[in-house]
Amino acid sequence: MTQTLGPVMLDLEGTQLRDEERALLARPAVGGVILFGRNVEDAAQVRELCRSIRQVRPELLLAIDQEGGRVQRLREGVTRLPAMGRLGREHKAAPEVARRLCQDAGWLLGMEMAACGLDLSFAPVLDVDDGQSTVIGDRSFGADPEVVTRLAGAFVEGLHEAGMAAVGKHFPGHGGVVADSHHELPVDERSFEALRERDLVPFAGLSARLGGVMPAHVVYSAFDHRPAGFSPAWLGMLRESLGFKGTIFSDDLSMAGATCAGAPAERARQALEAGCDMLLVCNDRAAALEVVEACEGRTTKRAAKLRYGRARPDLDALGALSRWRRVHAHLEAMAAD
Repeated sequence: MTQTLGPVMLDLEGTQLRDEERALLARPAVGGVILFGRNVEDAAQVRELCRSIRQVRPELLLAIDQEGGRVQRLREGVTRLPAMGRLGREHKAAPEVARRLCQDAGWLLGMEMAACGLDLSFAPVLDVDDGQSTVIGDRSFGADPEVVTRLAGAFVEGLHEAGMAAVGKHFPGHGGVVADSHHELPVDERSFEALRERDLVPFAGLSARLGGVMPAHVVYSAFDHRPAGFSPAWLGMLRESLGFKGTIFSDDLSMAGATCAGAPAERARQALEAGCDMLLVCNDRAAALEVVEACEGRTTKRAAKLRYGRARPDLDALGALSRWRRVHAHLEAMAAD
């Protein structure tokens, strides 16, 4: 029988698990944990933190934002990754070299995160950079949707080689708005046709290869008045038109872009009814507790399938792999540019 998980993914306060957090993680509505910079000292400490979480609930899904560049929570004891936009610039001069490097980067990231005890990183970013969004910017592989699809596809292939699922974000594309959904609710007024011809291209091209998708807290006013993560129209299109069969993760329901949906429990209800499988509630413990209470009795089968299923690599033995040594040296040099 397929294992189920609760639909709530929440965060922790520090680098070690507290007694009250152990009690919270034991609640059936909790299905996962996401680590932030405050939870991280180095790779060995993250491995120990993940081990202590699994002592409470072995089945919990453990995640991190480890994209590279400015969004890399874990920096000590693992490879310092360049921003994906840096890899995208390589494509202009040497397309095939850039594609292979993206595949290697996905493999290395997957191996390192698996060795630290994590199940997945919320990567890759599939947003197409229009030069407007400071929150996206060089987190994107670039401004050409076909190049983004090609390089992100190679990155996904590398993750799969390492045994790790890929989570594409931020559906249907956050790169065309100036506002940052962490602080306000952005509105993208472009037509659906414009979105389909540009921003949706990477999601359409890669939907069959993604284990997860994270929708944006952005309103696309020509298509729906609700942000994508609360929109049955957008998430229904992702399932039906794009054929996506994996897990839909809400973006953090504590972000300012989500507050338009009401109090935390109401945000959770609307996100689940729209089609989200797992809800992130971070940096607001009171909100997390409210959502956990509201989600008692709910479960998801899809998210359970994203658990890392292989024997985990040995963190201390990665340096013995010639591929790791080669890719590590290359990416660290690029990150230092």
